[in-house]
Amino acid sequence: MYCQVIVFEVIFDVMPNHLKKALFSVAAVVSFVSIILLTVALGSTRWVTASILCKTGADIVNATDPEMVKFMGQLYYGLFQGRKIRHCGLGGRCSKITIFPQLVKMLNAAVHVLVIFFICSAIAFSVVSFGFCIYNAVKIPYQAIKGPMGIYLWNSIASLCGLFAIVCFISAVKLHQHTERIANFHEHVFKFIILQEYFDTSFWLCVASAVVHVANMLVVSISGVHFPTLKTKTEEANVTPEDLMY
Repeated sequence: MYCQVIVFEVIFDVMPNHLKKALFSVAAVVSFVSIILLTVALGSTRWVTASILCKTGADIVNATDPEMVKFMGQLYYGLFQGRKIRHCGLGGRCSKITIFPQLVKMLNAAVHVLVIFFICSAIAFSVVSFGFCIYNAVKIPYQAIKGPMGIYLWNSIASLCGLFAIVCFISAVKLHQHTERIANFHEHVFKFIILQEYFDTSFWLCVASAVVHVANMLVVSISGVHFPTLKTKTEEANVTPEDLMY
């Protein structure tokens, strides 16, 4: 006599295709978010915001501490333009800041151009990463460079470019005094000093983009995890009359 015996086997298998596609789709969205962050950061004017003091005006009237407020202004700028509000005792006057082509000559032009170059490179590699994520979500690539390894590569390069842009910009502001040079550009009578400066929204968007690429690599790495799947196997067992007696 024969009977069927069902045997359960736990087999570690790769992630199902539909779940892989979902993860690569998420990675594509993350790459697209990075593109948006970098593009906004590149074109916006809030990389640095600073409080400035018209030192010349304050010295002329020998201003006391309560009167210093009349000589305090504000300055904010990005990679291409910004705005300065100056107070020299005659009320506030607003002027537009344009980095290119004249003002950049007063700055450390090489460092400033490097910041723009690295951000543009990060955008380019983010676009490549986005394309590769879409490709992997649609079909299974035969070449390793088109698969997760390629996504790791492009995200790593994009993150490094963003990091280099951040380091270059910090050095431009802190080591080369870009804020003070911008505040005193085309000022032949008055001299401005920086009371306080801080990195504003656009700078942190660039930082967020570099972090997003690291998160993207973590999402892609999950697609290679082996998960346990439960499979059943039917076997035929030979049963003798003696076995039935027991």
